[in-house]
Amino acid sequence: MNTHKILLVAKRDFLASVRSKPFLFGLIMAPILGCSGFIVMGLAKAKPDLGPRRIAIIDRTGLAAAAIVETAEEKNAKEMFDKKSGRQLTPRYQFETVAPDDSDPNAQRLRLSDRVRRRELFAFLEIGRDALHPPKSKDDEESKDTGKLPESSRVDYYSNAGGIDQTRMWLAGPVNDGLRRVRLAQLGVDRSHFADVLGSVTVQTMSLIARDQNTGAIVKARKKSEMEGFLVPFALVMLLAMIVLFCSSPMLGGVAEDKMQRVFEMLLASATPSELIMGKVAAAVGLSLTSSVLYVAGGLLVLQAMAMMGLAPLSLLPWFVVYLVADVMVLCALGAALGAACSSPNDAQHLATPMLAPVLIPLIVMMPVMQRPNSLFSTAMSLFPPFTPILMLMRQAMPGGVPAWQPWAGLAGVLLWTFAISWAAARIFRIAILMQGKTASFSNLFRWAIRG
Repeated sequence: MNTHKILLVAKRDFLASVRSKPFLFGLIMAPILGCSGFIVMGLAKAKPDLGPRRIAIIDRTGLAAAAIVETAEEKNAKEMFDKKSGRQLTPRYQFETVAPDDSDPNAQRLRLSDRVRRRELFAFLEIGRDALHPPKSKDDEESKDTGKLPESSRVDYYSNAGGIDQTRMWLAGPVNDGLRRVRLAQLGVDRSHFADVLGSVTVQTMSLIARDQNTGAIVKARKKSEMEGFLVPFALVMLLAMIVLFCSSPMLGGVAEDKMQRVFEMLLASATPSELIMGKVAAAVGLSLTSSVLYVAGGLLVLQAMAMMGLAPLSLLPWFVVYLVADVMVLCALGAALGAACSSPNDAQHLATPMLAPVLIPLIVMMPVMQRPNSLFSTAMSLFPPFTPILMLMRQAMPGGVPAWQPWAGLAGVLLWTFAISWAAARIFRIAILMQGKTASFSNLFRWAIRG
């Protein structure tokens, strides 16, 4: 195999991509689109909807509504305005109590629902008659059937809001505190002691205690934010996935397009199929490394400007590069083989999802893995070679880290997987690149990969 020819093919493809306007446009737009969700969240937080929100309460206990309204008003006074700037932070929640209609409760719910639709109300609460003293065990018939509290013991919230409803979450505290106040009063506790009984304390997340290896002194724990343990692994994994998708996905359609236009028939006069596929994969690896240098350097500069350089996972950058190269090589080799087996770019697009599955599936299971990074499921998924680059990197970036042997075991699996896929893809490419007018079946691809 001629290394010089491989490098010539790689240089040709690399320069053609770098000089193209779509590549430069994608290089700029990818991080903007990736961060757009956070930008929108920041804008929404900077300019929240602060209009008053009116809540109706149907109180079937006859005792809870007043206590809930009182607790909600206290929360309004405490949280609605910033103590330093005086700027309003949350909407003002207003309440009205509606007498329960025991003769036709569904008709009453419909009337209140219509008021919500007309925007006279934001939502309404219905407090069941037994909500103050719900059953301690699920012995009643409804609980046995549904596994839930009976309707009379619930507090139901009716709203036309979307799935993430800040009002419902805001009301949870006042509703529960209001019910507790009524229970305490029924037990004879003086109102002046309610604040002591119901007061809560903040559970602060701290880092683990460690010993300084140089001095032997015990290093004090430091405060950690919840976002710190989420943002670093999330950002690192999303950057890896973004670069891999950005640099690998064009391979499938590009090879199919060149095959349809018979470009490869001319190239095969000066290079073998294996040299062509290796050159194209090398070009994609070069593009991925170029993109990663720009993005990582930009990210470090942003952290430096925000005085948050301590969050940068510098020790993981070598692993990031290794996983990036391995993922790009596998996906590009697959893309070249599948593209060569297709008769047109349109046929190739149908294979994009299977080709990108090693990136898409880890993103789907990302949240369960982040919640329990060292569970059997997370460990097994991260040691499965197609998913190792993204999931192992994410687990390594989590505060608890991973056992020292797992990244190396994962790396060994990734290297074997990369070699096997690249070898099989080269065999498929060699046969399929000269086939015209017919898209190969999966059985043909498998046979070519095994027999050559």
